[in-house]
Amino acid sequence: MQEFFRIPPGERDHIPAFRIALGVAIPLLVLLGVDRLDLAVYAAFGAFTGIYARFESPRSRTRRQSIAATVLVACVGIGALLGTAHTSIWVLIVVTSLVSGAGAATALRFRLKPGGSIFFIFATGAVGSIPNGASVPVAMGIAAASALVSIGLGALAHLVGERMPTGQETYVRVGLSPVGKADLAAHAVRFTIAPCIAGIVGTLLIDVLPLLSHSYWAMVAAVAPITPPKRSIRLKRGLHRVVGTLGGVVVTAFLLSFPAEAWQLVVWVILLQFLAEIFVLRNYSVALLFITPLALLMTQLGHPQPAAELLTSRAVETVIGVIVGMLVVLVGFRGERRRPAEAASSPNVDDDD
Repeated sequence: MQEFFRIPPGERDHIPAFRIALGVAIPLLVLLGVDRLDLAVYAAFGAFTGIYARFESPRSRTRRQSIAATVLVACVGIGALLGTAHTSIWVLIVVTSLVSGAGAATALRFRLKPGGSIFFIFATGAVGSIPNGASVPVAMGIAAASALVSIGLGALAHLVGERMPTGQETYVRVGLSPVGKADLAAHAVRFTIAPCIAGIVGTLLIDVLPLLSHSYWAMVAAVAPITPPKRSIRLKRGLHRVVGTLGGVVVTAFLLSFPAEAWQLVVWVILLQFLAEIFVLRNYSVALLFITPLALLMTQLGHPQPAAELLTSRAVETVIGVIVGMLVVLVGFRGERRRPAEAASSPNVDDDD
């Protein structure tokens, strides 16, 4: 158990952590000021743009964050379209899985870090699950405005000392990843199949466990183990996901046990975002102690739900998703050769939701 919570020394992580948290704070505080926290979830997903391309040069960060922002805003738009059309859960699972595959392939092709599709699944699935949410133009507009704030902060980050740690400079080169079409297709297939299976299993279990209600969390958890570049790291990532999430559920239960005004939830979200970014590259389990309540409180901002249902669903569906993801790791990566692009970027593999 000690391995799950051992924290190595930081690499000036407070600098990008502050930038990312500020990118979340600005749009949320604006929405709080105009009394439109019902739109907070769309702004939060746009603000995920800031998580990409930490410790890079201004040119590289702006380019990669712009790519990430485009995908994230598109995911919000797709989710809003599914939500306003009142599509079935099965349609949502299939579409979100296809978005996952396309998003993961895009991340690999353009060497986005964090890699994989966790944020793309979260944005599509969460927005698509909101009943009577905002229209597609409004949802995309709020997400795009929030993303622009993060891109602007990222362009100025070098002024406060955000740069790549010594010895990892090869990662910041701007360009496409030298990945063949066959490898790119296989990558997309894995990131489509894993969340699809997890979403189906999570949905079918709703009849057995009525408290389950968010199958997209199983989908998010399913891609966490397949995101890192080596099998041993993938399997460890799955275990860290379960341990950290269960601990994070306990933290969330504690926070939700107190009556809280909307502005207090906003403050918690900003603080949790900062803490998550402080630890996400140093210890994934510890980071999830903050990532889990962050994700859950985000969903509570504009669309409150019963705490028991929220916490149970997150815990159980995370376990379901991780089991599916680890099975994909064991059977879906046979004969895989580690690519140079992955080897160069592996010190910076991270994800959160």
